[in-house]
Amino acid sequence: MINQIGRKIYFDKSIGNVILDTGEKMGAVIETTIDQDFETYQALKERVRDTVGVIKLEYGQYAEDFAQCNGYRVNPETLELEFSYPDPNVTEPQEPVFQKPLTEQIKELEEQNLELMLSIAEMAESHEQEKTELQLAIAELAELVAGGN
Repeated sequence: MINQIGRKIYFDKSIGNVILDTGEKMGAVIETTIDQDFETYQALKERVRDTVGVIKLEYGQYAEDFAQCNGYRVNPETLELEFSYPDPNVTEPQEPVFQKPLTEQIKELEEQNLELMLSIAEMAESHEQEKTELQLAIAELAELVAGGN
């Protein structure tokens, strides 16, 4: 059986900087425990365990974000990953600007777009009904006026 193990990102709880990214593993691999990682990785051995947080990701989670980013961290307040992406219009080195993963931003925009499209369709249907009612009222009024003459 081929196992797929997502990456674990260990970070400094106080500032969110990444201490260790275990990377993704696939094949005849077994997932390690946090205790095993603290015994295995030098970067973790050097740290006081209470000051280190960990985020476990699914295999392939944020793959596109990791491929496109020029840095990432964990927001110490929300405990969520934030990425920095290179600006293709800037040639000089720049300070990273961390934000939600673009894949999540795109998903949110797609959901908002769908909601707007549904709202527009409902409004158009409502206006069509109002237009039909108005046309019927005009027709009735025209009949009254024509019948009265």
